[in-house]
Amino acid sequence: MDSEDQKNEIRELSSVQLRVLGVLMEKAFTTPEQYPLTLKSLTSGCNQKSNRIPVSQHSEDTIMSTLDELRDMLLVAEVFTDGGRAPRYRHYMRHRFDFSESEFAIIAELMLRGSQQPGELRTRASRMVRIESQESLRNALVSLREKGFVRANGPLERRGVIVDHTFYLSAVTPKLSEFQSPDESSNMAVTSMNAATEPGSSEAVDNLRVEVEKQRQEIDSLKHTVARLEDLMR
Repeated sequence: MDSEDQKNEIRELSSVQLRVLGVLMEKAFTTPEQYPLTLKSLTSGCNQKSNRIPVSQHSEDTIMSTLDELRDMLLVAEVFTDGGRAPRYRHYMRHRFDFSESEFAIIAELMLRGSQQPGELRTRASRMVRIESQESLRNALVSLREKGFVRANGPLERRGVIVDHTFYLSAVTPKLSEFQSPDESSNMAVTSMNAATEPGSSEAVDNLRVEVEKQRQEIDSLKHTVARLEDLMR
């Protein structure tokens, strides 16, 4: 399963499969002390309101059936930890794809939110793996696009370009122009402001966004800690 010729073969995933994998990848990076995840914690992560587009209301039964599908695809495994009463679940994306750590973070973020501009994508992916600059992000995006897992509606160096993953089912693959972030107008305003100010201000705004996302992630971590304690008390 680890040989290179068996990697990068999976090209299509359902929307629920994308959400489950995205959450497992995200939590492995951001809350390793709570990973692997119980079914309850995973369902909570799939349905959380922050950093999810669209916000979902999946039941535990739906998440469980999706986990079974992903296990058949060798993308997820069920594990039992010492002293744990409930089974936990972890992703096996590293066994199935030859992405770098920053590329895994980028793909996870795109799975969770869909299409984004590179500036906001770097901000959000940096919660998982620090991406030092827009050039570093662009290099990772180029690599992913060459492998066929990222698409864009223009040159990656163009201001305002939109990027997205390519894991959609062929029958439901949307056009990039159909993806509109809820805060797109504010992002466009920030882009215009950056263009009008001195060089380097865009980088400062991106760094501020990273710090804001870190604060949001700490709140999510506390929520998952509560969910884990509830599991232990069952």
